[in-house]
Amino acid sequence: MRKIKKILVANRGEIALRVMRSAKEMGISTVAVYSEADRNALHVRYADEAVCVGGPKSNESYLRGDVIIDVCKRLQVDAIHPGYGFLSENANFARQVQEAGLIFIGPSPEAIELMGSKLAAKAAVAKYKIPMVPGTEEAITDVEEAKAIASQVGFPILIKASAGGGGKGMRVVESVEVFEEQMKLAVSEATSAFGDGSVFIEKYIGSPRHIEIQVLGDTHGNIVHLFERECSIQRRHQKVIEEAPSAVLTSELRDEMGRCAVDVAKACDYVGAGTVEFLVDENLNFYFLEMNTRLQVEHPVTEQITGLDLVKEQILIAEGNPLHFRQEDLQINGHALELRVYAEDPANNFLPDIGRLETYVRPQGLGVRVDDGFEQGMDIPIYYDPMIAKLVTFGKDREEAIEKMLRAIDEYKITGIETTLPFGKFVLQHEAFVSGNFDTKFIERYFTPSVLETELTDDAEEISAVLAAILLSNNKLKVRATTTGSQNGPASNWRKNRVK
Repeated sequence: MRKIKKILVANRGEIALRVMRSAKEMGISTVAVYSEADRNALHVRYADEAVCVGGPKSNESYLRGDVIIDVCKRLQVDAIHPGYGFLSENANFARQVQEAGLIFIGPSPEAIELMGSKLAAKAAVAKYKIPMVPGTEEAITDVEEAKAIASQVGFPILIKASAGGGGKGMRVVESVEVFEEQMKLAVSEATSAFGDGSVFIEKYIGSPRHIEIQVLGDTHGNIVHLFERECSIQRRHQKVIEEAPSAVLTSELRDEMGRCAVDVAKACDYVGAGTVEFLVDENLNFYFLEMNTRLQVEHPVTEQITGLDLVKEQILIAEGNPLHFRQEDLQINGHALELRVYAEDPANNFLPDIGRLETYVRPQGLGVRVDDGFEQGMDIPIYYDPMIAKLVTFGKDREEAIEKMLRAIDEYKITGIETTLPFGKFVLQHEAFVSGNFDTKFIERYFTPSVLETELTDDAEEISAVLAAILLSNNKLKVRATTTGSQNGPASNWRKNRVK
């Protein structure tokens, strides 16, 4: 066992703050890294120390693993938490961290490599007899051979990049006539996005639900699952709304999927927090999809229903501690929802809408959690993912969690940019979502920009009232400042400790 005293968070925004808060509660010092675009970001101000690692673009800063490791050496850091995105699933970085004598708060480089290839992952878990979507078991390059296999599997089929994710290098093919063209496009996109043009073929499941299982594994061979998350509300193969537990899983199916998820983790000797993803068809047959070897964006809903702090569990595992609970100790309590609040315009095909947060007022109250990295007056940088916050609600059951989310959306006041808040409200009020009878085709089936027009018109007067209230509040603050002077010093030493 090796006690961690100082952690560098190799990330930005809300996840950096999320990790730092748990570390602080554990008495662990934190180091932030930041790009020139994030010089005054909240995670920079919150950390005990902060270091600029380069220019505004990711490849000039947050993806500079060598620079980040050098910062760790200079500041005597014990461990690196990668968050999600950026370097979190980079096996070479994880290996370099270990070679530098540092602790990587995550799985081994070997596990990241294995599960980073969808084909290798399928081969590794095959011996556990986990259900798989019919298709090829290895990468395929010969178009005519691939066409023959696709015909055998039966159209429609899905061409997928082996090293892919986020829908890149993925093509749905409806007939043999367009197969060759679509395969070439998939290979080209995969090569451009991942530097690897390997593709494989799967039977296309037309109306699946996307359900994932959270797992935790320690260095002593113990692996447990923390139940499921429903992630079927997606746009461009990216999740927008998640919930735990799923509205359709029976206790028997939950146990079966949980056992399979644990077996997937065993197949790669997994250590730390990971997520096993499944597709579930209309008959509740489930199929292994992939494993994400990191903390997921939607981890808060699992924390809400289990009462566990997943970041603290990651840190304890990285120190070499055994899990302090067994599978039978875990149970689901209540229901949680998460809405990803993006700086995107749902009325314009969810295109990013970068700008300044002229108004930014968070919702509050019992059962409401906001994980964010912004405050009023800040700009949304153009260089990174446009997610502003994760709005999470928790209730005794699904109905109460939905009611709290609708109330929280109404209280969340953001002006200056378009956001996905109106879209979230539309989804949570839709009969298909309320009934639980939905799948990954929800947006395609039910959502059009016109459904938001009436709601946006109704909100105009309310927004004007909020702006007026904020202006009045600001004027009062100015008067108070002139009368009280500067009796109160700064709340932290972040500016002094920031390394230029």
